[in-house]
Amino acid sequence: MKRVSPLFLVLLVLGFFFATYNLLTMIIHYKTYTSEQWDFSNPFIQMPWNLMEGEGSNSKYHVALTATDAPYSQWQCRIMYYWYKKVKEMPGSDMGKFTRILHSGKPDNLMEEIPTFVVDPLPEGLDRGYIVLNRPWAFVQWLEKAMIDEEYILMAEPDHVFVNPLPNLARGKHPAGFPFFYIKPSDHKHVIRKYYPEEKGPVTNIDPIGNSPVIIKKSVLEKIAPTWMNISLRMKDDPVTDKEFGWVLEMYAYAVASALHDVHHILHKDFMLQPPWDTEVGKKFIIHYTYGCDYNLKGELTYGKIGEWRFDKRSYLSGPPPRNLSLPPPGVPESVLSTQCCC
Repeated sequence: MKRVSPLFLVLLVLGFFFATYNLLTMIIHYKTYTSEQWDFSNPFIQMPWNLMEGEGSNSKYHVALTATDAPYSQWQCRIMYYWYKKVKEMPGSDMGKFTRILHSGKPDNLMEEIPTFVVDPLPEGLDRGYIVLNRPWAFVQWLEKAMIDEEYILMAEPDHVFVNPLPNLARGKHPAGFPFFYIKPSDHKHVIRKYYPEEKGPVTNIDPIGNSPVIIKKSVLEKIAPTWMNISLRMKDDPVTDKEFGWVLEMYAYAVASALHDVHHILHKDFMLQPPWDTEVGKKFIIHYTYGCDYNLKGELTYGKIGEWRFDKRSYLSGPPPRNLSLPPPGVPESVLSTQCCC
């Protein structure tokens, strides 16, 4: 036999070394991700930090929310922008600039008060009365046409109030999201499979999230947004899907679109609180006052029944809450009191 070259032996050994190292790294990554993926007892769900070291943690993010020119949307946007300015410069905040993406197609009377970018609504009748369907289309237009300085984007909503300085929770190409207890892709496999084919993997690949709050790299959102828009329209056009998902249809569309692009979110349960179910503010970052808060005068929750004391944003469709709102009765949770005070 011919003598083997020493150089060939060295290359062979190095090849085996790197192959073994990569295999072990993949195994460790898989075990870490799957073992902690749905552990809501932790403030966040661990992701493969070794793959993202040095990425994202100190990067500014742009705060963006979509809105209409209706009075109901306007007063919420004014409150949201007020609290953004309050916490933006606090220690620990990674907030950058702010944009209200106005999808009414024309300027309104808040243009000078709130930084605003006007985009077109969906063609008339396409949203079928589901106004939120304009949201992904608004983001598609904004991403294509606007000058956005920051590398990351926080997708927020008008009924969000910042209560603590919010750092950039994303890491590299892994966005940060909030796990919603009512977003359960595995409970709707028969519908999900219409949009997420089996060859893409199990339905558990789809995160239990909506599009907000999410902190995401701009380049990643630019890929997801058109898919999010198209799937939203397809879901709304399908009577079975529309009935199954109802008012959270567009949230499911974002979750599916992300999974189709192999984007997985770091799930932070402390990203947001939702009164009256979450009772303490603590170190959480955002109050989402989407639910009505109804209590009797003993401070007992009467959800589903109008209380003797109540705060519900839907009570103010034509304009903002009055300044002389009565304080809640003793015993009402801190989160409810904070919501009323912030509004």
